[in-house]
Amino acid sequence: MLLGSLVRILFSKTGLIIVGLFLVFSFVTGTNPLSFLGDFLGSNNQTVSSEPYRGTEEENGEADFGATVLASTEDVWNTILDGYREPTLVLFTGSVASACGSASSATGPFYCPGDERLYLDLSFFQDMERQMNAPGDFARAYVIAHEVGHHVQKLMGITAKVDRLRGQLSEREFNRYSVRLELQADFFASVWANRSQSMAQMMEEGDLEEALNAANAIGDDRLQRRSTGRVVPDSFTHGTSEQRIRWFKKGFETGDISQGDTFNAKSL
Repeated sequence: MLLGSLVRILFSKTGLIIVGLFLVFSFVTGTNPLSFLGDFLGSNNQTVSSEPYRGTEEENGEADFGATVLASTEDVWNTILDGYREPTLVLFTGSVASACGSASSATGPFYCPGDERLYLDLSFFQDMERQMNAPGDFARAYVIAHEVGHHVQKLMGITAKVDRLRGQLSEREFNRYSVRLELQADFFASVWANRSQSMAQMMEEGDLEEALNAANAIGDDRLQRRSTGRVVPDSFTHGTSEQRIRWFKKGFETGDISQGDTFNAKSL
């Protein structure tokens, strides 16, 4: 496997170049490039196997795709936010350690404000396609852009404000703020889609429908109904399918972050 539970590949604009070079290094020499990378970085005490590995075609494709989407989000948000600080995308399988604690594949994609990294288990894309019926490149791009949306919230101070409420409210009350936080991340993801289309014409026919289908597939109500057969609104943390679609549409139609104040919206 190219990405194991103890092997992480980090992407930024420069990270894409590094990964490309090290993959070539691996294929040509038959050695594990991460052993060389560990020596180069010096500060990482993590033990990495010296055995050669070969990434599957699917893994390599997903890695390249993730790096491309991340670079596009950086281009967009650098034009919107002054002093935008670019996050890092960490692709993993099995489990991973972050500044927010350890997580497994079951956690799903997440953003950790403590280290400003986006964590993505590539099996989630497979689950989206095979179990949630949400295939397509732009469905996957939506997932990455949503996590970047959480990074934007951290930079804007929104995440810290919501976190301060955690100890002041009951779980049910805090869940309502969590829903608004997630819907705003959906909105920010679609602002990226709007701006990237204007800047680079990266969307093709059917891409918007793929993103909306993905938003529909991962609504709290639909996920709960699929897993347990019942829906418990008080336990929602991300929003219903209808809400996620509505806020993604709004961001894509306006391309204006000032229109994404989900916390003061009378209706979600």
